[in-house]
Amino acid sequence: MKNGGLFERYSRQIFIEEIGLEGQRKIMNSKVLVIGAGGLGSPVIQYLVAAGVGTLGVVDYDKVELHNLNRQVIHTEDSVGISKVKSAEKFVERLNNQVKFIGLEERIDEYNIEEIVSQFDIVVDCSDNFKTRYLVNDFCVILKKTLVYGSILGFSGQVAVFNYKESKNLKDIFPEPPLDEDFPDCDSLGVLGALCGIVGSMMANLTLKIIADLPFRVNQLTLIDINKWQFQIVDF
Repeated sequence: MKNGGLFERYSRQIFIEEIGLEGQRKIMNSKVLVIGAGGLGSPVIQYLVAAGVGTLGVVDYDKVELHNLNRQVIHTEDSVGISKVKSAEKFVERLNNQVKFIGLEERIDEYNIEEIVSQFDIVVDCSDNFKTRYLVNDFCVILKKTLVYGSILGFSGQVAVFNYKESKNLKDIFPEPPLDEDFPDCDSLGVLGALCGIVGSMMANLTLKIIADLPFRVNQLTLIDINKWQFQIVDF
């Protein structure tokens, strides 16, 4: 795509005074890793790709199932049975073929995480279990990577940025992870699909602000309750 086409494509971002051409260049040169291509990963991937991130990594070991489709909106009925990474890649190709897509069809663990995370500037954790969340947090601290965090359940969600220029991290607010088997999840209690869009869009927004060097508050956790329509900020 020629420069004129790129300007037209991203003009509504470039027209924002705080972003401009320089901010768009930063977005197009960025390397972002999204962990999980499910309920949260779907809107994050949508908006990062639409914004024109240069390189998008997506790691997920799961396949698309029919029950995913109420919230995992980058996947379709035709995707059922194929890997979420391959489905995500097809989505990215259709939406913005200028984005370099790196798909990793594997479970992230202590053996591969350093090699994976080290390739990217920012990590967006859209995983659905505490073991992965704490592992990702620990290696972002070790590798000095900014971590955008989100979680969802039922009508409730959480969003935060950890380890931004060595700000506080997940363990500063939740020192010990609960056991996954003792904590309710979407499989047992469900999740409203639109909540994923709200929380995932907030995560994508924070990611783009970090890339474009726009100001935001660190060391705070946003709690979202879309049943009561309440948003609470917790400083830590």
